[in-house]
Amino acid sequence: MRAFLLAAVLTVAACPVMAKKLTIERIFDGGSLSGATVRGLKVSPDGQRVTFLRAKADDQHTFDLWEYNLADQRTRMLVDSRSLGGDRHLSDAEKARRERERTAGLRGILDYQWSHDGTKLLIPVAGTLYLYDLSASAATAVTKLDTGGDAIDPKISPLGHYVSYVRDQNLWVIDLASGQSTQLTQDGGGTVHNGEAEFVAQEEMARSTGYWWAPDDSSIAYERYDAAPVPVTQRMEIYADHTAMVDQRYPFAGDPNVLVQLGLVSPKGGATRWIDLGADPDIYLTRVKWLPDGKRLSYQWMPRSQQKLELRLVDAATLKQRVLLTETSRTWIDLNDDLRFLPGGDTFIWGSDRSGYHHLYLYGLDGKLKHAISAGDWNLDGLLAVDEKKGLVYVSANRDFVPDRQVYALKLDGSDADNPQRISQRDGTHVATFAPDGSFYVDTFSDPNTPPQVSVHRADGSFVTWIEENKLDENHPYWPYMDSHVTPEFGHIKAIDGQDLYYRVYKPLNFDPNKKYPVFDTFYGGPHAQMVTRGWVDDFAEYMAQQGFVVFTLDNRGMARRGRRFSDAIYHQLGVAEVEDQIAGIDWLKQQPWVDAKRIGVFGWSYGGYMTLMMLAKDSADLAGGVAVAPVTDWTLYDTFYTERYLGRPQDNEAGYTRSSPMAWLDGLTAPLMLAHGMADDNVLFLNSTKLMSALQKRGIQFGLMTYPGGKHGLNLPGQRAHVYHLIDDFFERTVKGARGEHKP
Repeated sequence: MRAFLLAAVLTVAACPVMAKKLTIERIFDGGSLSGATVRGLKVSPDGQRVTFLRAKADDQHTFDLWEYNLADQRTRMLVDSRSLGGDRHLSDAEKARRERERTAGLRGILDYQWSHDGTKLLIPVAGTLYLYDLSASAATAVTKLDTGGDAIDPKISPLGHYVSYVRDQNLWVIDLASGQSTQLTQDGGGTVHNGEAEFVAQEEMARSTGYWWAPDDSSIAYERYDAAPVPVTQRMEIYADHTAMVDQRYPFAGDPNVLVQLGLVSPKGGATRWIDLGADPDIYLTRVKWLPDGKRLSYQWMPRSQQKLELRLVDAATLKQRVLLTETSRTWIDLNDDLRFLPGGDTFIWGSDRSGYHHLYLYGLDGKLKHAISAGDWNLDGLLAVDEKKGLVYVSANRDFVPDRQVYALKLDGSDADNPQRISQRDGTHVATFAPDGSFYVDTFSDPNTPPQVSVHRADGSFVTWIEENKLDENHPYWPYMDSHVTPEFGHIKAIDGQDLYYRVYKPLNFDPNKKYPVFDTFYGGPHAQMVTRGWVDDFAEYMAQQGFVVFTLDNRGMARRGRRFSDAIYHQLGVAEVEDQIAGIDWLKQQPWVDAKRIGVFGWSYGGYMTLMMLAKDSADLAGGVAVAPVTDWTLYDTFYTERYLGRPQDNEAGYTRSSPMAWLDGLTAPLMLAHGMADDNVLFLNSTKLMSALQKRGIQFGLMTYPGGKHGLNLPGQRAHVYHLIDDFFERTVKGARGEHKP
């Protein structure tokens, strides 16, 4: 499950000509208020270009490919997505993939890849592949590749000799010299998939691919999975004009998973050579990565319990393998992408939570630890780049302030492990994309008063140039609303175990400390997410502050970027530590003289929807009501990898599953509830809400309900996002702002 963070907006600067307040229509249907933001930032292999995807001026959901050329310092469009035909058709596989990647509501060019030599770009659009040659004339630069059908997960090989893709559950390659297509696997179809990542890998492991090229183009490692053991669940997807019965192999917690194999195949064709993954078939293949020499590859192996992880090294010629290192945990292992094999010697960088915080370690290929690269009571987000010549490692972390994201440099020799040098300069959120050699980076910066700005910096943090300054002036789309902007305040309170819980609060527009205001308390609450960030992130929160609400968000234990003591508090029972912390936040609010303690309402989506239900069921006395969108109501209805990471299997922790469900606490739900859910949700199945409806009805508990025909988990069909936020706004205006401290069942 991933956080559905509310879309971006807002800022402050000089006085505008005319002040306006935000509207829900303007936020969701009026184009981006963030200005000229970009996505998909990449640096070309030769370090001469920064490429990115930018939304069209007249359509914020359709993206084109652009470049900034560092030599001539010019920005230009490389490829207009409309010239490629647009999203005329999406296969079911591509639709599912986009839902997993949270791009279901976007169109045009959503991804692209550089060739290793930096001369070509591979661009997929709606299952069709295009090759862009930067050395060719504009008239001949783009070539459509013949894939024989819808291609998913396309890649250009490291040396640029081939383009690979998955079609009809088999792996294919095109030889770019001859134009010949070769089908590398033959048995895909039915329950068998070649070169694809299974559902839980895409949804929960942050692994969207199922195959990996050797650096020298000699071989492809690929996953073959068979979903036959996964039980078929029959569910209805209800649309406005029809109902579809969907047979989905969904691995509910405790059910069998897919059977996974890992094989090597030549791009010229021939038999697959299978790597021995061990006698236990009930495992997860979490990561695969080749070493720079192309003669060896690694894979990360995890048992069903997720309390162990082995990094295994395989000789590509002989398939002999050995375990390089093993991680263990009394709770669970969190996956990461911080494995980096260094080309300058037989060493690699490894990310681990073993100290209680996520840090980096240097290992030899003999499996022996050399030293820690980072250390201390602070949490590292991830590895950004390595400059082996200078002996520097660049990382992202929140060492200085938990709601921030900054860029730091560490010495590869570990001599400053607990004293990293901060590279990024402004307080707030920095998302950095480094050049391959670590010589410079592209920084996307924002804070609560600055919309996303994209700039190029040297590796020491010094400014080079703007790619997108995104100035807040009369030409910026937020300019008319600046006089109504509310800047949030940050702080922290203590959890019951003494840990700091960070909060963000927007006080109402034209705040009067002598008045008492209703509260819009919005949260996510689940693992692998952080809501309290010092960035340009929360448009609907701003809107609610402009409507006269105190808008409060608190990050409870179990959430991300705080270390294992903070996250592990939820192990084996959900909804205890999280609710305790959110109640601590409500207690803090009630102590503020400008808060109306009888008018506090809660709202959440996905895990946040689950949290809304748990809050109402356990703490209705303190709440005037709540809105739950797409909530999990029974953890046996969610998938294996995510749920069992925290709760184990239902067979082994029946009491934990029971007490982690809102169903066990519904007798305490007396405050008003509004429930909303998409009727075609294939992530948090609509069944979660129908079970809740039945349980509430049996108890005689009245509740509000809004269902969305055809709606997936993100409610991205035309009009749905605006509609659900109008629903939330209306509930808080009528039920929370209008409350008098009396809860009516």
